[in-house]
Amino acid sequence: MELLRKWLGHPEEIYNLLRFKMGGCRAVMPRIDPDTLGRGLRTCYRYLNQTSRSFAAVIQALDGELRHAVCIFYLVLRALDTIEDDMSISLDVKVPMLHEFHSYLYQPEWKYMESKEKDRQVLEDFPTISMEFRNLSKVYQEVISDICHKMGVGMAEFLEKKVDSQHEWDKYCHYVAGLVGIGLSRLFSASELEDPVVGQDTELANSMGLFLQKTNIIRDYLEDQLEGREFWPREVWSRYAKKLSDLAKPENIDMAVQCLNELITNALHHVPDVLTYLSRLKNQSVFNFCAIPQVMAIATLAACYNNKQVFRGVVKIRKGQAVTLMMDATNIQAVKAIMYQYVEEIYQKIPSTDPSSNKTQQVIASIRAMSLPGGPMVSRHHYSPIYLSCAMLLAALSWQYLSTISKATEDYVQAGEN
Repeated sequence: MELLRKWLGHPEEIYNLLRFKMGGCRAVMPRIDPDTLGRGLRTCYRYLNQTSRSFAAVIQALDGELRHAVCIFYLVLRALDTIEDDMSISLDVKVPMLHEFHSYLYQPEWKYMESKEKDRQVLEDFPTISMEFRNLSKVYQEVISDICHKMGVGMAEFLEKKVDSQHEWDKYCHYVAGLVGIGLSRLFSASELEDPVVGQDTELANSMGLFLQKTNIIRDYLEDQLEGREFWPREVWSRYAKKLSDLAKPENIDMAVQCLNELITNALHHVPDVLTYLSRLKNQSVFNFCAIPQVMAIATLAACYNNKQVFRGVVKIRKGQAVTLMMDATNIQAVKAIMYQYVEEIYQKIPSTDPSSNKTQQVIASIRAMSLPGGPMVSRHHYSPIYLSCAMLLAALSWQYLSTISKATEDYVQAGEN
């Protein structure tokens, strides 16, 4: 019944869940016909589905040859990441592999058969991936190889190094996510679906990645602690506790929440760059690809802000909320309205005694200024009363059915939460 009460409080989300399940998802992520692909590309898309069904869905929605370039880009970085994550590989082997990985793209026979990671198939059949990489236009190859090289060097740097300062936090997030944003932006421009400035403005592209990565790091505090990983910057958490793990202790919860709020405030500083970046995009498929993760991130930060649950369990946005964001975030004005909505939600929760309250208010003011350039706030939802009434009725009669939403939708929505 708790699920039913949650839905009754958000009838527009029930309507969107139904709309998404009954075909609306195809407007956001249409499928590619595998019969139009050669054997190598079919294999690559199969690996893409196996390693991340959700990314497979949004990548396939991209237009033209860009989708193949992004598919290969994803698989190459997945292979690199698999090596970095594999704790069974000794450092004296792993570090040179990370440094040299970009060169393996041009070695037709290179593969690695000793990984114990779940995604090891991308290493064991790397010859198929590298072959399709070499089949891409040279302009795409140059981008993917360059980003792969820079990311490998960065991963090697942080293998035995903890994130101490906020500068190092930005640097780590740049290596693992900012470079992805920069690489994707260069691919967008190389495809000519977007203007050259999109790929040239690396600062904005980097912010796109940092906003997503910082959101993940903030939300995943407890999961990372349980698995022995630490990504919160010492410079910040050391002001609130002697050890990062101490923030999870009940007696430290007030200080823990203050630390959380400071990091969320830090992440919010990337939102103006995100809005500027998205405002430059012209191609609809590229816009959807870029905007959906960003609105998921701002919704996640709003859910985490001043929330003790971050230190006790998992904080996630609702399934219907995630689907609604996916369906809505199709143009820059809608994205600005979404950003406004969630920073207002954060603003309403700022404790007057919070040490970061002034900084939080200041960054929210800058986001407000960009989100509402010339008029009052307009609601994003324009559903007729009959739709909402039907949604309420469906919630009462069919809530168990709705809780078993299709696997593909579950996968995509969970990716937004992750």
